[in-house]
Amino acid sequence: MREWRKGKNINAPIEQVWKLLDGSLEDMQKIMPNVIENKLIKETEDKVGSIYLQKFQERKRVQEYEIETLAYENHADHKKMKVAFILANMFEITATYEVEQLEDGRTYFVYTTTNKPLKWIAKLLMKLGGGDKVVIQFVERVKQVAESEANSEVTQ
Repeated sequence: MREWRKGKNINAPIEQVWKLLDGSLEDMQKIMPNVIENKLIKETEDKVGSIYLQKFQERKRVQEYEIETLAYENHADHKKMKVAFILANMFEITATYEVEQLEDGRTYFVYTTTNKPLKWIAKLLMKLGGGDKVVIQFVERVKQVAESEANSEVTQ
């Protein structure tokens, strides 16, 4: 199993960042444009144990998988969500999104993901695969979108 972790200061309020991670499909697509559906299947009161059916399109191929919420916190100054899913029967993936309110309306965002290969070919693919490039790009995309939206709200 491999783990990647990246944090970044974002010049946007915590709620602006959080809605990209835990908002509508439209908000989610701003940072994950390949997600084409995110449908609630089972909802729990505290969100832990909730399950979503998500569809992800890459080129012409659409993958469908269930995402389970493993941890969920939603406080005014700190929010966290951890989800898990199995991708293509090859990888067990977890993703943790954590945001913390900083002074001056800024937010610290940390993205942690793990990737556990489930088959020998998946292990080989992981060894051949790149490092943390995808994680760095995702954190940068969250920063760019949140800051852009925060700036457009200020100018309106």
